[in-house]
Amino acid sequence: MTTTPLPHLTLTGTPYEKGLTHGRALAADIADNIALYTRRLHDDAGLGDDEIRARAEVFLEVFTKADPDYRAMMDGIAEGSRQPLTTIAWLNARYEVLYSAWSAAGVAHDIDECTSFGILRDAATDGRQRIGQNWDWFPDVRCALLRVEEEGRTILGFTEAGIAGIKIGVNDAGIALCVNGLTSDSDDWTRAGIPFHLRTWRALHSDTVDEAVGHLTTGLSDKTVSNSANFMVGGPEAVADIELSPVAANRIDCHGVLVHANHFTDPASLGVTETWRHWPPTTYDRNDRLTELLGTGPVDPAGIGERLRDHVNGANALCRHPIATQAPHERIHTALSVVIDVDTRELAYTAGPPCESEYTTVAL
Repeated sequence: MTTTPLPHLTLTGTPYEKGLTHGRALAADIADNIALYTRRLHDDAGLGDDEIRARAEVFLEVFTKADPDYRAMMDGIAEGSRQPLTTIAWLNARYEVLYSAWSAAGVAHDIDECTSFGILRDAATDGRQRIGQNWDWFPDVRCALLRVEEEGRTILGFTEAGIAGIKIGVNDAGIALCVNGLTSDSDDWTRAGIPFHLRTWRALHSDTVDEAVGHLTTGLSDKTVSNSANFMVGGPEAVADIELSPVAANRIDCHGVLVHANHFTDPASLGVTETWRHWPPTTYDRNDRLTELLGTGPVDPAGIGERLRDHVNGANALCRHPIATQAPHERIHTALSVVIDVDTRELAYTAGPPCESEYTTVAL
């Protein structure tokens, strides 16, 4: 197998300068992502261009008020890629807009993606703490690996071209983050709370797991969380999974090995109903299979990649491939496979299904 590295950018300077570098270097990929999500918003959400622009204006104001530095990065991305700022705004809020539409429609593919895991050092043969995941998404999404140098903080990880910050990665304090989509009947973009991608960016500035959890669950007390989501958080002191809904959050601490896919472990306790219940989801197959493969430990880290390449359960496997019989807009695959060592601040990844390439290791 060969390696297929992603574009790798180092971002320094002011927030605007970071965005400008991002926008210029990834301009073609940003245009591709805009075209991809425009199609999804038209086809899945039934949104016309005027409604997309209206929602973009709402979220542009949210980003501006909530985090001026993040907004400045968006300004730079827009300038560097020669895209309208409102387009970059809805791209950065694509989780809220798209997942709310999926929740409202109860469509199947909103839960056909992402399986994450955490392994405590006591459950690893080399005594090192890790989290990781297969991030399953649209085959034509364009991603990049970023190293972002902030004042007092350096962060290494992944984003989609045009989305500021990082959503899957690790910082120099050893705080690492992986993500999974969740949906519930409480999801509603009109709450216009802190967007998903700003939550992950703030969490990756944290010094501790508890601090990261605080950033990820911001808005629960004043009922401004727009959408459900799942976060696997790792650090030198702990690994925990956070199931977030607009009405409550559930923290699941890792006591050896922990696996999470795209369903709430106990939605009733959070007061939510999952909107896809009438569909046959793959989330349980993937969750159960990775739990079986990792066991309770000790886990040999050299074998984690092979487990993430698993094809048992066919179309519902951990290593996902487009299904030829599906309509093109319904197809997904493992767009990114990543294993993060929180102790060494290294991540190993494949761009695309892990069965098709070797893992590339990058150190912070």
